[in-house]
Amino acid sequence: MAHVVLDMNDQRPIWARPDWFAREVREALPPDWTLAVLDTPTEGTGDGTARAHPAVLEALDGARIYMGFGIAPDVFGAAPDLAWVHSGSAGVGSSLTSEMLRHAPIFTNSAGIHGPPMADTVLGMILHFCRGIDFAVRAQADGRWDTSPFYAADAPLREVADLTVGIVGFGGIGREVARRLRAFDARVLGLRRGVAAGATEQDGIEVVRGPAGFDRLLRESDVVVVTAPETPETRGMIRAEALGRMRAGAVLINVARGSLVDEAALVEALQSGQLRGAGLDVFAHEPLDADSPLWTMDRVLITPHVSPVTRGYWRRQADLVVHNLRCFLAGDIEAMRNRVDLAAGY
Repeated sequence: MAHVVLDMNDQRPIWARPDWFAREVREALPPDWTLAVLDTPTEGTGDGTARAHPAVLEALDGARIYMGFGIAPDVFGAAPDLAWVHSGSAGVGSSLTSEMLRHAPIFTNSAGIHGPPMADTVLGMILHFCRGIDFAVRAQADGRWDTSPFYAADAPLREVADLTVGIVGFGGIGREVARRLRAFDARVLGLRRGVAAGATEQDGIEVVRGPAGFDRLLRESDVVVVTAPETPETRGMIRAEALGRMRAGAVLINVARGSLVDEAALVEALQSGQLRGAGLDVFAHEPLDADSPLWTMDRVLITPHVSPVTRGYWRRQADLVVHNLRCFLAGDIEAMRNRVDLAAGY
């Protein structure tokens, strides 16, 4: 009988679980606790797997802690006494099942662990549009030496230090984005959940809240970066009306979830020239439909939901898991990091 079941053997080679990860988890356990390490491949994309492997369900018999990529609902049937479940994914949407809510264990996720590589991707997308890299890529593909889009009177070239960047969802990922932008001397607005009036200052970043803060962010930003979690409140928040409030020539970047942006409205905003461009790592349906007009639009940069990919993941994951494991064993639940609010959905 295992007290802890570790089901984090991602099938993608770059995410392969290193041997030392399980060793560090084992070393943090009391001598009389057991650890079952599953080598069955699991699905770490998106919010994680929707169904546990039969070998995992067998190992879960009597378990108190489960660690996987997403929390499939059938794990609770196999281990009704689970006290803590941890997801190696940042998103929690698919894990918030009726079984999760009924059993109501401590639930932690990996929010923030993906922040550094995702922030690097965001910075790359900003530079892509602000420095005209998209013009250069198209000309190179055609074998053309073309300076005209750079020399035009209305060339959309900007220096990062002159930008106002609005971050929708100022959590772990948003803060990593802001830290990089502040190093470039950009002005940053960060939107947090809440209805408090006015703005506060955090490390040189203006933090705004609620509908009024969202409106101000849209109207003042040259670049709008979406890093918010997917919840009923955020789903579809970047719709036609919101896009219409953005500055003419602004850039939209989404590395959160595709459901937060109305893709049809985005296509219209791009076709009309309202927006300079869009950097998209996530989509409403993945893979992106082959007939989506986004594929062929000059103003769009597409990456296939890979912004979190990094070899630094497991070090940060181990630090998080071991910290939380020690807190759990000591009964210090409040000190556990990345606890998910089951009612709020993040």
